[in-house]
Parts: sequence; C-alpha cells; structure tokens
Amino acid sequence: MPLIVDTDCPYGNASDIAVSETETTPEVSFAADPHGGPECLWFCFRVQRTGPADQPCPQQFRLVLKHPQNMLGASDAAALRPVIKRPGSDWERLGPGVAEPLPDGRCNIVWETNPPEPLLEVAFCYPYGRSELDLLLAETDGYWHDDVIGVSQEARPIIRLANDYGEPDGQRPGVYLVARQHSSETPGSWVLDGLFRYMASLGEAAPLVWAVPLTNIDGVENGDYGKDNFPYDLNRAWGVVPMRHETLVIRRDLLRWRERCKPMLAIDFHAPGGCETYGIYCFRGQGANESEEVRTATQEWSDIIEATLGEQYAADDFCRIATYASRWETPRFAEYCAETLAIPALSTETPYAMVGDKVLEVPDYREAGRRIGQAIVQKLQERAST
Repeated sequence: MPLIVDTDCPYGNASDIAVSETETTPEVSFAADPHGGPECLWFCFRVQRTGPADQPCPQQFRLVLKHPQNMLGASDAAALRPVIKRPGSDWERLGPGVAEPLPDGRCNIVWETNPPEPLLEVAFCYPYGRSELDLLLAETDGYWHDDVIGVSQEARPIIRLANDYGEPDGQRPGVYLVARQHSSETPGSWVLDGLFRYMASLGEAAPLVWAVPLTNIDGVENGDYGKDNFPYDLNRAWGVVPMRHETLVIRRDLLRWRERCKPMLAIDFHAPGGCETYGIYCFRGQGANESEEVRTATQEWSDIIEATLGEQYAADDFCRIATYASRWETPRFAEYCAETLAIPALSTETPYAMVGDKVLEVPDYREAGRRIGQAIVQKLQERAST
C-alpha cells in the first residue's frame, strides 16, 4: 500500500518520517519537529494512500511516535490521545498509546487504526486556526466585530474580536482575553471558543469583551509548538520594553480597551504539558508591584471560576503561582496586566486530552469555556448589586 506523508498542510509539523509499506500492517513513524525552538510537542500531517483504488487494503495501520522523551510532558503513553480526521468526517480521538521499548531504554509510542482511505489527517490535538474562528463568527450571527489591530513579525494580520467598542471613559464592565501565545496550545482556543459562544448568547447583557484569539499567528500558521521559541517566547515578552511586535500591538490595544470600559479582568488561555490530566487550573502573578487590591480581586476571580468549572473540569490545586524554571526573566501577560495596568489577571491551563479518566472532546472544551463565561458574568452581577 504506497503511502505519502505530507506536512504541507494547515499547521503542518512532523520530522524524522519513515514509511513501512507492508501488506499486513503498514506503518508511518514520525517525530514532533521543534521548528527551531528548544521544546517540541505539536505534530500535524497527512497520510495519503496512492495506487489503484481497487488495490486490497490492509485491516490495520500503525502510527508510531518517535522520541516522546524529548517532548514537553509527553512521557505517559496512555495519556497521549492524538486526533485523526478522515474525508467527510470530523476530527476524532485515538485511544491510548502503547509504549514499545527500544533496546537502549528509549521507547516509541504506537497507535493502531484503520488505514488511510485514501487520506488520513493526524494532529496532536484538535486544531484551531482561522477557519475555526471564521466558523465561530458565522455561527454567532455577526455578534462579534473582527478587526485587524496590527500585524505579526511575519506580517500576518492580528485579529481582535470585540462585542462592542465602548466609548471614551465608558463604565461598562470590561474583560480582555488572549489565547495562543504558545501557538499550538489549541485547548485554550477551544475553551475561548466556548466562552465566545456564551457571551454571544447574552447579547447586550454581556460585559464588553475584547479578545485576541490567535495571538502568535505566525506560529499557528507555521505549525510551531511555540513554547519558549526563539527569538523570544511571546508570553515572556511583556517587559517595560516589548520584546515581540505582537506584544507591542496587543499592549496598545489593551490601553485602548482600558480607556473605553471599566476594566475588570484579563485572562490568557494556555495548555500545559502533553500528558497532564489534573484538570483545568490557573496561574496568577506574584509581582512585587502588584497591589493588595489587585491580589485580592484576582483570588476572588479564581475562586468563582474554580467553583463554576466544578469537579468535572477543575483541578484540585486550582490557583497556582508559577515556580518552574523559565528561560526568560521578563514578565508574562498576566503579570503585566496586574502590575502595570492594575487589572486582575489569570492564565488558565487546559489539558490536551484528559481530566482524570475523562477524555476531552470539543464539546467539553466549549462547556468549560461556557462555565468560565458564566463565572465572569455572575461575579460582575454580584459586584453590581453591592
């Protein structure tokens, strides 16, 4: 069964590709490509069967992931659940991977599925890019304005959604949201998608929401993982002097938003290590310049979001302070918002595949986003009544 592996596709990423075209169980082996960064995790590619259409097709097909020990947090084969897509079907999860040991102590991770007939798309997690964003805009009936607020370092449009533009010195409660500072952390996009849909359902009763859903658009389109990528991790580029052009663009948009509403909260949507199954959690800043008022308000926001997500989605250790080693000493988005703009800010982390034993599908991500939106509105209503 002749097979062709193609990374020239949306968000394409794979390397060290090999094809075994046996008659019984053909196999494609591959690795995640770091794309110039120090970390790798994301992969996305197509496998196409060529040859005569009436050629007999084997019953099984193997996908073999090489070098998982070099991927960020990808050590647990059973918790790695990539997604596949066949022509005319939606993306769907594969089952748990199986570790196959190698003689030197390393291992590969293997999944078996049906062969390409004639095409099979494979990705680390459900992709989310401009086409998914366009679908959101279409399905929310024009509720969201989509405006280009600047361009990326590679001159791609940076799109900001807004449900209203506010007005100078406006007093409508405001929320600012970003996702995909690390370009392949697609669970964050799907959660934000659910939040967008919930806010659209509220119409004018929603707070004023501005959001940049595809922040690191170059990395998204190029198929980068995007965590700590050189020349500068986008989420570590929020110092006094912006270290990325995207940061400069979004910072100026934040300042516009702040002057046109009553700023209440900023959230940055991420995904954690590849095999984490603890549930959704958040990081908050601990900067020396953060006021006690902002610190208290941030904890209140965290508490209501945790309660609304509930045991189904929230991690037991929900609100955390980042203590892991970083390659960068400059502030994150949430720290910039809290310290420089005096706005409560959180960074959420949503697992790629599972919460405990529960396998996450697109409706789960959207439901988590709906609940976060519900928590935001509930908290704003409580404040308005006091």
